[in-house]
Amino acid sequence: MPKVAPIDQRKADHLKINLEQDVRSALTSGLEAYRFTHEALPELDLKRINPSLSLFGKLLQSPILISSMTGGTNEAETINLHLAEAAQECGIAMGVGSQRAAIERPEQVKTFQVRRVAPDILLFANLGAVQFNYNYGVDQCRKAVEMIQADALYLHLNPLQEAVQDAGDTNFAGLAKKIEEVCKKIEVPVIAKEVGWGISERTAKLLADCGVQAIDVAGAGGTSWSQVEMYRAPDEFTRQLAATFVGWGIPTAEALLNVKRAAPNLKAFASGGIKDGLDIAKCVALGAELGGMAGKFLKAAAVSTEQTVELIKLTKRQIEVSMFACGAENLASLRNEKLFKL
Repeated sequence: MPKVAPIDQRKADHLKINLEQDVRSALTSGLEAYRFTHEALPELDLKRINPSLSLFGKLLQSPILISSMTGGTNEAETINLHLAEAAQECGIAMGVGSQRAAIERPEQVKTFQVRRVAPDILLFANLGAVQFNYNYGVDQCRKAVEMIQADALYLHLNPLQEAVQDAGDTNFAGLAKKIEEVCKKIEVPVIAKEVGWGISERTAKLLADCGVQAIDVAGAGGTSWSQVEMYRAPDEFTRQLAATFVGWGIPTAEALLNVKRAAPNLKAFASGGIKDGLDIAKCVALGAELGGMAGKFLKAAAVSTEQTVELIKLTKRQIEVSMFACGAENLASLRNEKLFKL
């Protein structure tokens, strides 16, 4: 039987691979197929464009989400602190990576604790839903939330990653009822999140019925975790298995529309292959509350807080100019803008 890498070693491997290797999906996000109607006379002042919103009781300066990435190693702690400092300065939302490492190894708790530098941000805790079939439950969810003083909890869904990972946790049977129990018993909003292969209409309806308050579609088009697992495969069999799925998944734009069709009143976040503020503006117009990026923020935060702040400021300005040039003064009017599909 193969020796399973300790969870903190897996986290270190994931971080290194994401920073050093090409782990992009063979698919695109699908957002390139959409265009805004350009308004040559928008009748707006760019200085008065307002991309702010209120979500889960927090005011955000723009609909930018630093998507869940990392934690559980010393390098991850530095990156999380850079991300959080930048989120605090710019007034945007942030998620941390899976906290299972910290629940199982308490010495890793501090690598996720970012409130010391970001007391005001909208912050999402994170656990893998599949762990409910491996002795996790409401208590561990509460522990994850309390550990970082989070405002909401991500439950991530990653069946394909677990299936191609050496000794992955692959029992996804009966999870809906367990997710429903967490939604009923935990004190913060629960957000279901894929990790890069998107959400179907069937899954969106199932999750809505479970009582989640939002879905992050995390569609195909950005980081492919099967590619990440390919780079850390212990043998050729596992490497070839993971490599098979580089083109798997539902592109982000399609996944977002799936959620809005299946559960039109449910909050949706869009992530997966989002390149810039224009892509985020398109996602908002398609019905998303937030647009999340991971890879670009990871690379910036590996350098410094300042570089991360600059990236956020650029992304926010891209959103504002997109709104200005299509005649939308705020996010509500942006949602009424009709994108056209090429």
